[in-house]
Amino acid sequence: MDSPQKVHVEFEGVSKSYDGRTVVVRDLDLAVYEGEFLTLLGPSGSGKTTCLMMLAGFQTPTSGTIRIGGRAVDDLPPRKRDIGVVFQNYALFPHMTVGENLSFPLEVRGMEPRQIRERVRGALELVRLEGLEGRRPGELSGGQQQRVAIARALVFEPALVLMDEPLGALDRRLREEMQYEVRRIQRRLGVTVVYVTHDQQEAMAMSDRVAVFQRGRIEQVAPPEALYEEPQREFVARFIGDNNLLRGKVVGVEGDFCRVEVGGQIVTAFRVVPCEVGDPVSVAIRPERVAVAPEPGLYGNEFDAGIDDITFLGDHLRLRMTVCDTPDFIAKIPNIVGHGAVLEGDRVRVGWTLTDGRVLEPDGPETGSK
Repeated sequence: MDSPQKVHVEFEGVSKSYDGRTVVVRDLDLAVYEGEFLTLLGPSGSGKTTCLMMLAGFQTPTSGTIRIGGRAVDDLPPRKRDIGVVFQNYALFPHMTVGENLSFPLEVRGMEPRQIRERVRGALELVRLEGLEGRRPGELSGGQQQRVAIARALVFEPALVLMDEPLGALDRRLREEMQYEVRRIQRRLGVTVVYVTHDQQEAMAMSDRVAVFQRGRIEQVAPPEALYEEPQREFVARFIGDNNLLRGKVVGVEGDFCRVEVGGQIVTAFRVVPCEVGDPVSVAIRPERVAVAPEPGLYGNEFDAGIDDITFLGDHLRLRMTVCDTPDFIAKIPNIVGHGAVLEGDRVRVGWTLTDGRVLEPDGPETGSK
């Protein structure tokens, strides 16, 4: 996104509690920029959907302020926020045709019949459902119904669209197709989208930025590549894709790198967070960055490993190993000629570069896993 960015939506110190005791969202500060596709990602119960419902006006913050276009909307009812909303269950009117479903929000706004027909036709063209305006939702496939739901959210041309797990009910192939379609439509229209999902791959594929939620707080907000390559917290490293975590203690700091003692061996890794000698830390290494049986001396970190299990996953094999006295260490190797040379029970040498290991602050004992 080009700079400078204009803020479209702003959460300032927003908290939410339904019973006065349990805080679902805690002191949330978040800016969403105009034309941005921002995804709220996190496990169930992390507060992401509650944030979306407060932005839509279906829930009221316990404290703090939400602004849209610089205007506080805490006391503004949903119908006056001019927001398009798409839910997982589509929420289409079953007794209405596709055309009538799309016309309804325009009729409520008092548009003239000619303008309504033009808007409906344009919305159907946008989601590639031309010619289906006479059908009822029950006569459509799941993917077609979702397209109608998206068209209905866009037909009155809102500047802001909220989507809550909109593709969760679709099968994998159709979900991937719809990810592309939603992104294509968003880019064509230039609308701001706030999208909720618990699917990491979906968030990575669609978003300009991703806000990772845990226990009502945002752990990190960043573009997908930055979250994957430069997680700042152990939870983010675990939640975004596969990651090996070696827990140990810092025994040396040299510039941007730390030496960490793990299981009696020394691992050197890049410092993502400040650390000093004696600090407990976690070292994160992506499984695809681990080389198995590399040429000796090729990598800055090389260790002996025992292969405990091999899982065939089509295009690659997943090796579960014990490295630095740490079990469940994963490496991925491509399914190519020669992979059969590695067998369960083998002792092998593994390696990775200094920058592929990232030193993170370890999560506390209360942190849940994905």
